[in-house]
Amino acid sequence: MPTTTSTDALKTQIRRLNSKAGQMKMDLHDLAEGLPTNYEQLIEVATQTYEIFREIDGLKQQLKQQEQAQ
Repeated sequence: MPTTTSTDALKTQIRRLNSKAGQMKMDLHDLAEGLPTNYEQLIEVATQTYEIFREIDGLKQQLKQQEQAQ
């Protein structure tokens, strides 16, 4: 059975990643607004932004499973 500590740790990790993801989303938006300037960075920034949101989604699914198991 999952412990409250692991649930709390997941929530903390999700909050931290959400904060970082918000900044990355703004960076991607700023980059897109400035196109075609710095277009070379677009793929890298978009990929990093995609990966952090994918990680958050996975953690949220894991948290949901833990909470349902309690």
